[in-house]
Amino acid sequence: MQVLKFGGSSVAHSDAIKRIGSLLEKKPKGRYAIVVSALGNITDQLIQCGQLASERKNIYKNILEEIEIRHLNIIRELFPITYQSHLISWIKKNINDLESLCDGIFQVEELSKRSLDKIMSFGELSSSFLIAEKLKQSGLDAVCKDSRDLIITDSQFGCAQVDFITSNHHIVQFFREKTSEYVVLPGFIGSTLENETTTLGRGGSDYTAAILAAAISASLLEIWTDVSGMMTANPKIVNQAFPIKEISYEEAMELSHFGAKVIYPPTIQPAMKKHIPIQIKNTFSPLDPGTLIYINKNTNISQPVTGISGIQDMALLTLEGSGMVGIPGYSKRLFEALSREKINVIFITQSSSEHSITTGIHETDVIKAKTVIDSEFAQEIHQRRIDPLRIEKDLCIIAVVGDNMKNLHGTSGKMFASLGRNSINVRAIAQGSTEKNISAVIRKTDFKKALNTLHEAFFESPPKQINLFICGVGKVGSKLLEQIDQQQNYLLEELKLQVRVIGLANSKKMYFNDHGINLNDWEKYLNQRSIKMNIYSFMEEVWKFNLRNSLFVDNTASEEMAMTYDKFLKNGIGVITCNKIACSSDYDHYKKLKILSRHFKAPFLFETNVGASLPVISTLNDLINSGDKINKIEAVLSGSLNFIFNHFVGEKSFLEVVKEAQLKGYTEPDPRIDLSGLDVMRKILILARECGAPLELSDIHQKSFLPETCSNSTSIDNFYKELDRHRDYFFKIRSKAEEEKKRLRFIARYENGVAYVGLESVKQIHPFFQLEGKDNMVLYNTYRYAEQPLIIKGAGAGAEVTASGVFSDIIKATK
Repeated sequence: MQVLKFGGSSVAHSDAIKRIGSLLEKKPKGRYAIVVSALGNITDQLIQCGQLASERKNIYKNILEEIEIRHLNIIRELFPITYQSHLISWIKKNINDLESLCDGIFQVEELSKRSLDKIMSFGELSSSFLIAEKLKQSGLDAVCKDSRDLIITDSQFGCAQVDFITSNHHIVQFFREKTSEYVVLPGFIGSTLENETTTLGRGGSDYTAAILAAAISASLLEIWTDVSGMMTANPKIVNQAFPIKEISYEEAMELSHFGAKVIYPPTIQPAMKKHIPIQIKNTFSPLDPGTLIYINKNTNISQPVTGISGIQDMALLTLEGSGMVGIPGYSKRLFEALSREKINVIFITQSSSEHSITTGIHETDVIKAKTVIDSEFAQEIHQRRIDPLRIEKDLCIIAVVGDNMKNLHGTSGKMFASLGRNSINVRAIAQGSTEKNISAVIRKTDFKKALNTLHEAFFESPPKQINLFICGVGKVGSKLLEQIDQQQNYLLEELKLQVRVIGLANSKKMYFNDHGINLNDWEKYLNQRSIKMNIYSFMEEVWKFNLRNSLFVDNTASEEMAMTYDKFLKNGIGVITCNKIACSSDYDHYKKLKILSRHFKAPFLFETNVGASLPVISTLNDLINSGDKINKIEAVLSGSLNFIFNHFVGEKSFLEVVKEAQLKGYTEPDPRIDLSGLDVMRKILILARECGAPLELSDIHQKSFLPETCSNSTSIDNFYKELDRHRDYFFKIRSKAEEEKKRLRFIARYENGVAYVGLESVKQIHPFFQLEGKDNMVLYNTYRYAEQPLIIKGAGAGAEVTASGVFSDIIKATK
């Protein structure tokens, strides 16, 4: 014999009854006990009736009338006219009884748990009655049996405890005498020995089915609900979650205890005692395999974790004090005090010194727990042997569950490493002696990120999801978005990376999409659906998303933006930037960013600060990390200045060449930064700092080649006017170099802790002489490269190459 439970559907009675009938018609011949929960939202409406009546609001009459009309419509839809009379009479009689009960509540202005149980029972009673009648009307051998005649409980209304000895006797006797092919029973309800209606608490209909299955030693317990089995994680939070095909009783118990609502722990216990398999199936997708819960699942040693679950809105209670050390009985008194108040303990951990004990409870029970525990230990607190109860709120618990965790080393290490990489702080840890569960208490705000992080670590083969928040969509930023869009398929197939742009901003607007912004239409979204840009508002939005593997990308030249990097790093969000201001700011700030990056395991990459996409900084770091010593750095680090001096030929004026460089995107938005040498000073400063020199920008020696009036210009327009006014001055500089058969190069040097920059004329034998266009060149003279320097040469300016350098840093950060 098999037991089938139907429910969990929010659809109307008629749709659910049709589905149930269709599924039963496909079942092989045999005997079935069919347990039914309330279909639709009837239970919620019934509870509302009781609550309104207790508040002396007779609106409950309207709700009862609505429930009656709905049932009558279902009867007219599902049954022929000749079959409707006694069904309508049954519904009307029960609605009248409900109304009388609510009238009584209305008069006394009180809704007791006993009355609420009686009211709520109508949903299950009406559903099972109509399903049984539909089966009979379809010609099947069916009978409806009231579960209250079989399942006997105590008088703990709202969550009654089952008297298994008496209930099993009644169930066995009934099924021995009743030989109908289909026996339909309401779930969720029972009765006391005095025939008072009781309910079995959350998951009560599943529990009813399990009680029946265990009593009659059923071959299988099927639970038909509205999901396709137990999932590896909550699919509403983790999009990549998938159904678990097979799971052991113990694993199912652990997952359900920690919030997996498909099945509740009491349901599993009766079936587990009799080794009855439990099959969870989807009423809406009956062909899906669902989840099979039984004792000997097929083990996969390579997959230690079966599922991940969690409970939100939790609080930690910590009882501690030196008076607890070596004194027995504190734990007993603590848990007895909580038990008296019926406070459920979710989590327990204790220090090995016995100095403290920490328990996790639901946040709603905090006040009750504080009162009862402080009362229990009032004398010890007064004598200062222990401290008053310490409470921590806004927490949650996540649990990694699997029978095979004990067979594989490193599961806990993998769990906490993945949390740590995403800056999720663990407040408390507990692991059962059977090693089937590792639980961790974390901040409630990290719940979604933690579940997704752990699911990615244990279940998801690549691709790895990377979430970008990008500020700056000008020349570099727009090219970066274009390159990401072009490379999506390659990244997915070859590097197993799914790169999503979640947030975009320019100086005026910002736009976010938690599913990822369509990079073909990003300009439309930024212009039409955006909100006003403010860097602090932008950061708040990033914190709210709290996504794993997040990176902040700064394509601006904004000082305000550069000064926010520490906040991103402290939140475990990596920073990728072509903005040189942060790394060339105060040395203490630069060091702070590097320290924060290491401490919070958040990448801080700025390769494009020097040489655009050239591997200038990474090569320098590789040399130093491998033990080489830097003796001297010589470099042409300004692609824009190199372009200007290479194209300052013939009849072209210096101003014309500068404007051409700006038009091509080789200069900063403000060309004075390039021509003043400030940009090069920042670059050599960054290289010197990467060598370990604690230099400030003011320590860089520089001799400007610009006339004083150009250097002191108050605006870009004024700067251009001064360049034009001094055209003869620039022609003289060029003419002198040409006469000596030399070329003008703006060179940066670092040697023996000293850095300097300036315009020089170089001979034909110098490597810098042959530099063309906007190319950069860096010469590393080191202990290993003493005779011939290590040379890095290539395009050092331009939006496309700079964007490619930023893109390269993004990919490095994912590793």
